Amino acid sequence: MLIKKPASIQNSEITPQPIFNSRRKIIKSAMGMSALLILDKAQAGIKKYQQVPVGPYSSDLSVTDFEDVSSYTNYYEFTTNKTDSTVLAQALKIKPWQLEIAGEVEKPGIYNLEDILKPHPLEERIYRFRCVEAWSMVVPWIGFPLKALIKRFQPTSRARYVEFTTVYQPENMPGQRGRALNWPYTEGLRMDEAMHPLTLLATGMYDEDLPKQNGAPLRLVVPWKYGFKSIKAIVKINFLQSMPQTAWNKKAPQEYGFYANVNPEVPHPRWSQARERVLGASIFSSKRNTELFNGYADEVASLYKGMDLRKYF
Repeated sequence: MLIKKPASIQNSEITPQPIFNSRRKIIKSAMGMSALLILDKAQAGIKKYQQVPVGPYSSDLSVTDFEDVSSYTNYYEFTTNKTDSTVLAQALKIKPWQLEIAGEVEKPGIYNLEDILKPHPLEERIYRFRCVEAWSMVVPWIGFPLKALIKRFQPTSRARYVEFTTVYQPENMPGQRGRALNWPYTEGLRMDEAMHPLTLLATGMYDEDLPKQNGAPLRLVVPWKYGFKSIKAIVKINFLQSMPQTAWNKKAPQEYGFYANVNPEVPHPRWSQARERVLGASIFSSKRNTELFNGYADEVASLYKGMDLRKYF
C-alpha cells in the first residue's frame, strides 16, 4: 500500500461522497456557488480526494476511486474471489466489537472498541497512503498511528513483536469453513515496525466508516509492505518476546516470509514483483514499476539496516 500522511485534514474540507455522486442533481437544484465549484471540479475530471493536501508522508499519485477500492478486495475469510467479498462480507457482525490486549503488556484485558476509541481520541486523521497487493492503489485511510494505542497499554521491555488476530466467525465467513489458510488469520510486526509513524490502524476510508469488505471495524495498514500484511477485522493484539508465525508464512514458508517488505528485486517464486497493476487504470496505463519499500525507502529503510532483504523477505 502507499501511505503518505497529509497535515491535519478536517472532514469538513473534503467533499462528502453523497455530494460527489449526486453532482448532476446539484446543478439542477442550483445550490449555490460552493456546490457549483465542487461540481465544476468533478466535471473537469478531478476525482474525489485528488486534491487532499500533501503532507510529509503523502503520496503524490492520484487517489483510486472509492468504487474500485471497495469492490475489489483480498478477503480470504469470505472467498478467494476478489469481487464477491463485497456482498459476502455484509453478513459479518461488527457491533459490539471487542479487542483483546494480551502478552507482555502492563494493561492486558478485553476492551470494547468504542471504549478505546471514543473517550480518548487517538489522533484520528486522514492518511493518503499508497498500497500494494496484487495491484496498487492510493487510499485516503481514516485512522490513527498504531503506536498511540500501543503506548496506552504499556508493553513491557520484553515485548519485541506484536501479533494480530482476525475475528473467527465461520458462521458468517464462509472462507473460514475451508482450508485455504489456518484460521483464524494472524499477522505480525517487529516492535520498531509497529511503532513507526507510518503504521496505521484504520477505522474508515474516504470520509466514512470502513466498509466490511475492507476490514471493518479495525484493520492494519503498513504502507511499505505487501497487502497481505494488512490484517482485517482485528480482535486481538498480542505482545510477544519471540517472532510469531503469520498466516501466509505458515501456509507457504518458501513463498512468504515474516517481513513482507515490498522489494521489486526479489521475485515471488511464481511471478515477478518488478511491476504492479494499478487498480482502476486503463489498459494503456495499468502497469507501473514497483518501488522499493513501496516508495517509502527514505522513511523505513533504516529499520532494516544490515539485513539481507533477500533472506529476510
